[in-house]
Amino acid sequence: MRKLTLCFAFVLSTTMAGWGQTPEMVDDSALAAASSLAFHATPHDLTNGQGHSRFGIFGIDSIPNFNDHFFADGFDAGGNPNRHWYTNTVGNPPQMGGTTIINSPLQPVNVELDDVNGNLQFVNGEPLISRPTSFVAPTLASPVFSNSSYMSGPAPTQFSDAVQRAQFFNHPMKPDWHTLLNPLPADPLTVHIRQASTCTGGTTGCNYYFALNPNGTCCRFILIDINPFFNALAGAVATDILGNVITTRDISSFLFPNTFLYFTNRTNCCVLGFHTYFFEPNSDPEKRWVLNYSSWISPGLFGAAFADITALSHEIAETFNDPFVVSDGVHNLTPWWLSPNGNCQDDLETGDVIEGLPNSTFPVTLNGFTYHPQNEALLQWFQFQTRSDALGGAYSYPNTSLLTQESALQKAQCAP
Repeated sequence: MRKLTLCFAFVLSTTMAGWGQTPEMVDDSALAAASSLAFHATPHDLTNGQGHSRFGIFGIDSIPNFNDHFFADGFDAGGNPNRHWYTNTVGNPPQMGGTTIINSPLQPVNVELDDVNGNLQFVNGEPLISRPTSFVAPTLASPVFSNSSYMSGPAPTQFSDAVQRAQFFNHPMKPDWHTLLNPLPADPLTVHIRQASTCTGGTTGCNYYFALNPNGTCCRFILIDINPFFNALAGAVATDILGNVITTRDISSFLFPNTFLYFTNRTNCCVLGFHTYFFEPNSDPEKRWVLNYSSWISPGLFGAAFADITALSHEIAETFNDPFVVSDGVHNLTPWWLSPNGNCQDDLETGDVIEGLPNSTFPVTLNGFTYHPQNEALLQWFQFQTRSDALGGAYSYPNTSLLTQESALQKAQCAP
């Protein structure tokens, strides 16, 4: 088996009366204090190639991407003043025009909850296996993969393409420029989460917690410690790579059913998705598989507006603007910024600026279903442009009223 390495961006933070209890069973109150947290893993370093090279990161076998740069006063991670910043974006440069189509496998993932011995766990005779099957069709029909109307173009298009067109509208962008996803639904696969021997109740010591559906079946939602989740996801990704389900030329989505992640203590919750890539060490050019984990979010768990494809739309939009998560320490590193939701970061993560804000999602109705993709910050906000050169002078999109002015200059770590 080829050696594959994980390089890792999203984050949020029930006792069921009448059902038998286990130490890891919770109810909706477990999400009562949940808040939105931005999660980013340490990127993998590949420093060959030039920061200003127009046609993408040098020395990799991956999705089409292009480089650009901008000038803005700011500070790097070490607190040193810097003015020259580099970007890397999915697709082809907007001045070239034309449509870039990228295959986008949609991998539904069943979650099996096992006991401390590695055997499937049952509660009242019901197996603890949560399946995303019913969420696949609505995901494929959602604005992430299906067309809807936006002000950034005369014809309906996909959500992330609409955001990109608003962002590059005056850069210049040829009218026929698009970056589109071609969804490829895959057969479901299953990951196993084994319970820790230290799970005796409380908010720590368990690898997972779960809440049952009202009829006693699994599961209304599942909370998983982020470390065992990484291991399970890595196995699923490796299976798909070796089976040629996903390739280096794809943007792949691993769709989970109401599966949220926490950091050691389940009150430090919840991650609802992140985008990343896997790479094959010692390959030349280096093979990179760009992908995301995203959870479908059933209505009511995080409020009425934060639901269905909010996490997936967030991760795909961020992937378009930062496909390799600052892997070389240069591209998509930005001046330090402090967003209205309190996030302090120095990277081009367009969803992290807006997640958790009131009206953070943008309802879109398709085929009688109202979806909730998340609004995104535009590049101009990170560039500290006093007058945004995006479509209509916007700093956010599609809801242009969320960010009405550029980010304010911050010291490293947003220090006073």
